[in-house]
Formats: sequence, structure tokens, C-alpha cells
Amino acid sequence: MNGLEHFFALARRAIVNTTRQPAMIVPSIGFPLIFLAMSSAALDRATLLPGFPEVDSFVQWAISATIVQGILFGAVAAGTDMARDVEGGFFERLIASPVSRTAILAGRVAGAATLAFVQVWIFFGIVSLFGVDFAGGLAGVVLISLGAALLAAGFGSITAGLALRTGSAEAVQGSFPLIFVFLFLSSAFFPRTLMNGWFETVASLNPLSYLIEGFRYQVITGFDLGEWLVSVGIGAGILTFGLGTGYLALNGRLKAAHL
Repeated sequence: MNGLEHFFALARRAIVNTTRQPAMIVPSIGFPLIFLAMSSAALDRATLLPGFPEVDSFVQWAISATIVQGILFGAVAAGTDMARDVEGGFFERLIASPVSRTAILAGRVAGAATLAFVQVWIFFGIVSLFGVDFAGGLAGVVLISLGAALLAAGFGSITAGLALRTGSAEAVQGSFPLIFVFLFLSSAFFPRTLMNGWFETVASLNPLSYLIEGFRYQVITGFDLGEWLVSVGIGAGILTFGLGTGYLALNGRLKAAHL
């Protein structure tokens, strides 16, 4: 097998492992939807505030944030699976074989990206049952799905790198609040135009604000390739950082194993 075949084999393993573990899938889909329902019930009247962008409902406004929430859950699950491979000895057996070293990380990242792509369609399918309209149509949903997959690959590579560095599933799971806080310090649930003070400053400096806004544009305004490219650029930056730190962690673990 060549490196590409190794990649597809490990990516398939990551995807199959995820589908066989409802405990990994349900939180990444169920929890964001529950939070969406709760926040929309509490904040739906916020859409009537002067200056709030014109939307049909708070659900239409917040669905993009829900997608990113699901991605974060899925990314932590990917890192947890990698840590369990290390803890259970599978990683040692893997590196003792002639498998491509880069495929070890890339395969796991591909699994996270695939889950995110599917998540987007599930989220949109569910909220459409409640009358949520997508101004960007099918093309907009496709763009968001691709952008979500890229973002999931970025965060998945970060958590996989943490798993390789620590070898601990608990450490990966413990990183979730640190990652999740970036979502709440963004424009995920409230427009930046209505913010003030330090929160507006932080939200304006937070790359997730612009990524979510790029997704949101496809939902509430219409198909726009330029706005999507902003989201993709941010996702690509996170992926570049994640792959860099992930490969450093992988090389460190290989050196520790004298390989």
C-alpha cells in the first residue's frame, strides 16, 4: 500500500469507529440542537431590537453557531479517539507497521471532516421542519458543508495533536471548555453591531466571528462566494495551525518511541 491508500484506510477506520459509537455522534448533534432550542426560546425577542439584522427567527440567526458547536463536539471526539488509540496500544502497533506516518494524523482529521459535512445536512434538515428558510438555497448549504468540513479538520487536528502529546483521553476532553469559550466570545449569538465595550472588542478580534458570519450570510441573505471565502480562509488558517502542531506532536511521540 502507498501513502494515499494508507490515508484512505485510516480515514475509513475513523469514520466507521464514529458511526459505531452513538456516544460520539449523539452529543455532537443532540447538544447543539438542544442549546439552539433553549436559546431561541429565550432570545427570540432579541430579533426585534433596533439594528438587529432582519431574520425570520432567532433559529435562522443562530443555526450557523449551532453548526460550529457541533464541529467542536466532533473535534473533541476525534481527539479522544486518538488518545484512546495511544492508551490502548493501537498506536504502537500502527507505527510498528509500514504505514505512512502522515496518514496516521491525516486519516483521523478526515474522519472529523466527514462527520462535520454530514452534521450540517442533519442540522439544516431538522430546523427546516420548523419552517427555517435558507436564503442561499441548496448552493448555500453545500458551501457551508464544505466550510464546516474544513473547520472540523482544523479543530480535529488540534485535538489529535493534543492527544498525541498527552496520550490522555481525559486531557483532550478537558480541553473542550477552553476551545468552546471562543464560540461564546464571538458574534455567534448576537450581532457585533449591537455590542459595546470589551465584549465588542474581543468579538471583533475573534476569527470565529467572521467565520460564523460568512456561514450566516448564506442563510439569511443569500448565496455569496466572497463571504464564504472569508470563512474558508479562517478555516484554512486554523487547519494550517492544527496540522503544524499535530505533526510536531506526532514526531515527538515517534521520537519517544525511537522511530
